Amino acid sequence: MVKRYAATCTHVGNQNIMAEGFKTADPLEYHKSFLKENCRPDGRELDEFRTTTLNIGPISTAEGSALVKIGNTTVMCGIKAELAVPPSDALDKGYIVPNVDMPPLCASKVRSGPPEEQAQAASQFIADIIETSEIIRKEDLCIEKEKLCWVLYCDMMCLDYDGNLLDTCIVALLAALKNTQLPKVTINKETDLPEVDLLKKCPINVNRHPVGSSFAVFDNTITIVDPTADEESLATAVMTLVVDEEGRLCSLHKPGGTALSGEKLQDCMGRAVTRHREISKLVDKILDSIKK
Repeated sequence: MVKRYAATCTHVGNQNIMAEGFKTADPLEYHKSFLKENCRPDGRELDEFRTTTLNIGPISTAEGSALVKIGNTTVMCGIKAELAVPPSDALDKGYIVPNVDMPPLCASKVRSGPPEEQAQAASQFIADIIETSEIIRKEDLCIEKEKLCWVLYCDMMCLDYDGNLLDTCIVALLAALKNTQLPKVTINKETDLPEVDLLKKCPINVNRHPVGSSFAVFDNTITIVDPTADEESLATAVMTLVVDEEGRLCSLHKPGGTALSGEKLQDCMGRAVTRHREISKLVDKILDSIKK
């Protein structure tokens, strides 16, 4: 009995070694061998997202915060608010300043030095989403026209990277904004200076609820959702669709790669709408538990 068990373990061990060797020698063919069977190396189906976990309000020193994990990819978002003068071209609006950081600790490929190109591209993407989705009305950040407004600094740090950074950042931003509370501010008519009442705080109005869904394409025919870092590097194209609670397309981000047919795009859109419902339920569930 012991010999039979040992032989079985040796056989399984040899199979694992062979699989790892195949993955190292020809990673693309290794992944394709799974895709042909309508599954993936991590056991997921082609249209299945990794487990998503959410912690809202983990940073006590921020006005709002959230920690999001999609698979192993982990992003912490903290929001800090400062008072400023409204911009000269929009005297009745405030500012929203997003920034995505990928420190060397998040992945072996990330090196110390200037910001990663991927992090810079993600920061610009998030800035575009804030504009196109109108997640926050900038008019709501104005305290007094021409005189005073709020600036929201939305810092997203990737703590662990294994693909699909954009989706994770959007969920973290949305959850952190829904957790954000700002103190009451008035302008003293005699001194013309702002007075902040830290004992009276109100949540900000989250106008829209955008959620991203990322896809990777193989051989122009096979489309998978929520790609890992390995899948992103091997795919012929990567695309992110962002929709809001009304199913409205806020953004389609596809930096090059092979083209997709109208039918494939429609399928991706349908999956993105379903994903929005899943994330909305998760965010609402966590917020309700916090209130209770």
